[in-house]
Amino acid sequence: MELLMDDGGLARFQKRMRAIPKAVRASVQPALVKGAEEIAGMARHLAPEETGALKGSIAVTGPNQATPPYSQPGGSMTVGENQAAVTVGDTAVRYAHLVEYGTRRTPAHPFFWPAFRLMRKRATNRIKRAVSKAVRDNWGRP
Repeated sequence: MELLMDDGGLARFQKRMRAIPKAVRASVQPALVKGAEEIAGMARHLAPEETGALKGSIAVTGPNQATPPYSQPGGSMTVGENQAAVTVGDTAVRYAHLVEYGTRRTPAHPFFWPAFRLMRKRATNRIKRAVSKAVRDNWGRP
């Protein structure tokens, strides 16, 4: 008797993702980075300008690259093949979360999540267009 585990469709999704030609995945990467750059630009615009260090620590990390050490959220990590990350913080700026959410003594000055919410739809639409175009141009190629 075979026991089947329900993985929530993960295996089927992974199989479909492996079936996508590499050319399609590669041609979507510029749209991912462009969307992340726009979100980062808005975050820089909304970030407080005390010393400029916080604004300077906002970074975009492209596919298959490592995020800066001590960046928020999550510290240094390698971004996936079809991902782009916007991070805040570095070795000198470790207080981005305190500015975003505030402390007992300091009021919150949200800049990261409002920038994300403002620019998400635009970035998502750009990525969807890039995916559609890439599929039309490259489907059927290895």
